[in-house]
Amino acid sequence: MTSVFKALSDPTRRAVLEHLQKGPMGAGELADLFDVSKPTMSAHFAVLVAAGLIAPEKHGRTITYRLRLSVLEDALLGFAQAFGLNLTRPEPPAVPPEKE
Repeated sequence: MTSVFKALSDPTRRAVLEHLQKGPMGAGELADLFDVSKPTMSAHFAVLVAAGLIAPEKHGRTITYRLRLSVLEDALLGFAQAFGLNLTRPEPPAVPPEKE
């Protein structure tokens, strides 16, 4: 859980997560949204990957990142429970059976 909160401590990394809420994005596409060098963005991506908050998918020379929201949910839930809040993850909605 410490690595998740370390990753979330940086505003650039939080902004990356916000962009990935809209869907997977390429590393270059994400990096172009920030006024920092590509190596700096690579370091931010590495911290997010190490924390499990994003997942890389390599396609040839291109890396696409996607948000792993369940990791963030687990960390926040654990944090809340550490402070005595009796929270649980909501049950996913039931999927109706398909009609034949």
